[in-house]
Amino acid sequence: MTIKILGVASSMREGSYGTRALKRVLDAAEKHEAKTRLLDFRSIRMPMFNPDISNEHHEQMEKVIEDLNWADAFVLASPDYHGSMSGAMKNFLDFYWEEFAGKTFGYICSSHEKGLTVMDQMRTAVRQCYGWSLPYGVSINGEEDFNEKGEIVNSLLVKRLEILARDLVVYGKLIRGQFLQDISTEVSDTFAARYRL
Repeated sequence: MTIKILGVASSMREGSYGTRALKRVLDAAEKHEAKTRLLDFRSIRMPMFNPDISNEHHEQMEKVIEDLNWADAFVLASPDYHGSMSGAMKNFLDFYWEEFAGKTFGYICSSHEKGLTVMDQMRTAVRQCYGWSLPYGVSINGEEDFNEKGEIVNSLLVKRLEILARDLVVYGKLIRGQFLQDISTEVSDTFAARYRL
């Protein structure tokens, strides 16, 4: 199985450190034979989620939905805003739930304070949608980890991003493969049974 990984960049900041780190993870995942795509909310503007309005035909949403259904695994990247994820990331997560089931998620947070609450909140939202999360995330501090050209200068961060990419490929394949097997059989004692057509 060739795993397909979607990176979701939710910073509106030009030259975002989190988005740069996310691209590094996607590049590293391709070295492990993954296919990757980037969904960047600086260029794709989703409407504000409203449960009373159908947005599936909104021009920006068609690409989001296509990327979402294509993906087997995700890397979510968010800045730390007051100890929480960006509004763009929360809005994205509000739109979907079944589309996350049986898929593995990794996390990146750009923060001056490790971003642990940010990653925990993203992880909680994903868990509510029956997605699987890697048991760690990667925190970056732009001023310490990057130089003035936007290049990563922290070798430990490079290593962590490479580990994230490798683990997402390996564990993402296992979880997605088992989920697809479970929904294609008559096994009833699995959460995946509710997702059968």
